[in-house]
Amino acid sequence: MINFSTLQTNAGFAAEKAGIRPGLLLGPCYRVVRVKSSSCKLGRLLSGDNELAFKISYDFGGVGAWFGSKYSLDLAGAVEKAGFDVLWMGDHFMPWFHDHAHTQQAWVWLAAAAQATKRIPVGPAVTIPMFKYHPLNIAHAFVTIENTFPRRVILGVGTGEAMNEAMFVPAWPPWKVRGEMLCEAIELIKKYWSSPDYFDFDGKYWKMKGIYAYDKPTKTIPIYFSAFGPKSAALAGKYGDHLMTYGSPEYVKKSVLPYFEEAARNAGKDPTKIDKSVYLDGGYGNLKKLVSKYRVTSAGSLLPENFNERDPRKIQASAVRVSDDLIREKACLFSSPRQFVELIEDFREAGLTHFIFGDWGYNPAMTIRMFGSKVIPHFRRKRK
Repeated sequence: MINFSTLQTNAGFAAEKAGIRPGLLLGPCYRVVRVKSSSCKLGRLLSGDNELAFKISYDFGGVGAWFGSKYSLDLAGAVEKAGFDVLWMGDHFMPWFHDHAHTQQAWVWLAAAAQATKRIPVGPAVTIPMFKYHPLNIAHAFVTIENTFPRRVILGVGTGEAMNEAMFVPAWPPWKVRGEMLCEAIELIKKYWSSPDYFDFDGKYWKMKGIYAYDKPTKTIPIYFSAFGPKSAALAGKYGDHLMTYGSPEYVKKSVLPYFEEAARNAGKDPTKIDKSVYLDGGYGNLKKLVSKYRVTSAGSLLPENFNERDPRKIQASAVRVSDDLIREKACLFSSPRQFVELIEDFREAGLTHFIFGDWGYNPAMTIRMFGSKVIPHFRRKRK
């Protein structure tokens, strides 16, 4: 048996250096989730004995990568109707596979999704405020979206993946440099949104003179800082408004949350008032169909030699070396709503307050309906 706790810890440190999600090192799931009887945690949920109003959100990144932007947009209203808390879209310049792949521009799609819905907040998971985007281009774009759809915009940021960013710079910087750049970029973005007058910015990576935002957010745009290991978690606690992480409940509880919360407290923030979200890739339905689709879209990411590979064609071709058993072992491909409920409850008990589901299944409409009728109601009971 694979020791997932050891692998997950190693993956978190490796991901910080390589600039990729630890889930792509291990597969989207940390274990095979068990289905218990009514005497388990699921039973307690059904009885209403859950005291935390847990947020559940839907990420269209995997849907858009396979089905395209129009198909995804047509489902935005269904996500809102199902009761999800936030609608996310991955911001990718290149996909993780080649055949049948799409890479829509995330900000354009998010603005269209906000127009297609009425209340649900929208945001990228995640935008990189350096390399292909200047921080002020991001600040300008998102205040425009927020002014158009007041109080409905979220900004997720991270240090970036070589696949999506390296082609825009002469050399791909190490994680330490990217971490410094991200923190400075956040400072510049927030300054642009909040400065009451013209300002100069004299940073290590960006130097600007005579900057002023003629449009301000109607409400502060929350920034979710993507962090997967202890070092990035500490930066997230200091510079971010909220946390977005990835990994098993055990790993996040041990190697992410303590560092994030300590840094947040040192920065004068109250960790109990900060949203701590976890992102998880997965799928729902027939396991054979899920494995077949996952083989094309994500199986190559399970191989260590692909950690720094930039060519989606090579990543997809390498998937022939991944067995179906390995996919089933490492990917959260579920056939029962009860498995999702138990997994989310594990994250909640670990100290997370927000579960973001990245849908890589073959029937997103079915998955959205299932969450709306079987999963989300369990975590809404105490909100009433």
